[in-house]
Amino acid sequence: MHDLNNIGPRIILSFNEGKVIVTESVLMGMILAALIAAVCLWMASGLKKQPSKKQVVAEFIVESIYSMTKKTMGAHNINFAPYIGTIFIFIILGNMLGLYGFRPLTADVNTTFALATLTFVLIQYNSIKSMGLKGKLMHMCEPFPWYIGMFTMFPLKVIDMISQPISLGFRLFGNIFGGVMVMALLFTALGGACHMLAETIPVFHIPLLEAVIPLPANIFFDVFEPIVQAYIFTMLTMVFISMEIIKHGEGEHH
Repeated sequence: MHDLNNIGPRIILSFNEGKVIVTESVLMGMILAALIAAVCLWMASGLKKQPSKKQVVAEFIVESIYSMTKKTMGAHNINFAPYIGTIFIFIILGNMLGLYGFRPLTADVNTTFALATLTFVLIQYNSIKSMGLKGKLMHMCEPFPWYIGMFTMFPLKVIDMISQPISLGFRLFGNIFGGVMVMALLFTALGGACHMLAETIPVFHIPLLEAVIPLPANIFFDVFEPIVQAYIFTMLTMVFISMEIIKHGEGEHH
């Protein structure tokens, strides 16, 4: 992970003379998704009226996700909670892979744009479902009549619409990849310092500087920042979806 010579995702498998490749990000993403699914199935199995410790933890996680969704998007959009919870957990764990010596999933721009594109499709689908295609187009011309708005507001709304997945993807990628680069530079500098000191002080043949000094940075970039960035991505997703869905009535689901 902390190697300046390999700052991009490594190619794990290659097929058809290199035309089809499987990168480290794709492979780890598939493994992570499978692990999350397996844990969820295990925690959801054997539910009882008298909950076990496993069931208590599962209920706490589910209730927290539904509560966060309800507070941010309103009770009428509570059906988005499963999606919100899924991307929140996936991004947190994907961001934290650096703790285990792997490259964080979201340090790959392909991963962040895949997540942002999925959110974008969900937003537009539910927007059209809520307003209807004609209503969506009319909404993009507001506050002017359509024959004026189509030449003034409509192009601006299209730009705004396209900018949402771009900003979501780059924001997440930039913050996580920046952390990877900072840690790589720090380990490279400390490795060089250890090598120079080892020539005069034998104890520095053991990489003491690399083992101790980076710990605070590790905690920040591999624990704190992954949680913060996952929370920001999830909150922006909920806000964007809420902005595009018309509330037709209290308690109505879309």
